[in-house]
Amino acid sequence: MYGVGRGGLTGWQAVAMARPTVDLIEGRAGADPALDLALAPALLARVAEGSRAPLVRVYRPWPTVAFGRRDSFLPGFAAAAAAARRHGFAAAIRSAGGRAAAYHDACLVVEEVIAAADANAGIQERFAAEAERQADALRGLGVDARVGEVPGEYCPGAFSVNARGQAKLIGAAQRTVSGAWLFSSVVVVDGSAQLRAVLEEVYAALGLEWNPASVGAVVDERPDVTLGQVKAALLAPLAARYRLTLAQLGTNDLSAGSALLGRHRVEARPPR
Repeated sequence: MYGVGRGGLTGWQAVAMARPTVDLIEGRAGADPALDLALAPALLARVAEGSRAPLVRVYRPWPTVAFGRRDSFLPGFAAAAAAARRHGFAAAIRSAGGRAAAYHDACLVVEEVIAAADANAGIQERFAAEAERQADALRGLGVDARVGEVPGEYCPGAFSVNARGQAKLIGAAQRTVSGAWLFSSVVVVDGSAQLRAVLEEVYAALGLEWNPASVGAVVDERPDVTLGQVKAALLAPLAARYRLTLAQLGTNDLSAGSALLGRHRVEARPPR
């Protein structure tokens, strides 16, 4: 049982006040998939400079193949982007992460953008801790969720969250600047077949080897689980760390993201 904290506060009040206040922003930024990607570094810069509050952002993305920056230098990149479009996915470049990843509106993107005096401290620890929290959240929904890279997975990462050690469910990436860090996760809730189909063509065009069977989804493991349940399960540990306050993207946020669109859009052009 909680006792009385300093200043006469009860224990639970002291714990609540110790949590930093963080904006909770839900929903897409607009109709342009590239803007959602551009917003991540824009918000990171704004939090770092102190011009906006730290935030957690969660949204259902537009169908997108988010390429890593190094993918864009491969000879097959234009063909890969064209393949994405044929499947109804936008082609865009993300600011953090490795190889190409695909997602759509049966997925969730969860981003933390947090101010920190030394943002580079504890990068690996953040990866490990967040992956375990996410896996625990999915285990609470009845999924045999584990932390670790699946052999042959798309956009491989040591801290992916997988099902049964066989199918990737969550991929994560980080980006740091002086004064803040960004932790971004993509959670595949449903629609794995559609993602597998587009990634097969994209990875073939890029000339990258992978195992299509590595594409998984929460609903493949537990057909009774809804996207809303997954969202609630993933937000619960964040609400335990932060005092989440509902907020919206401001005009300055959107302007900052729009200014970076050129770095994230992929213009259609004939394959080389």
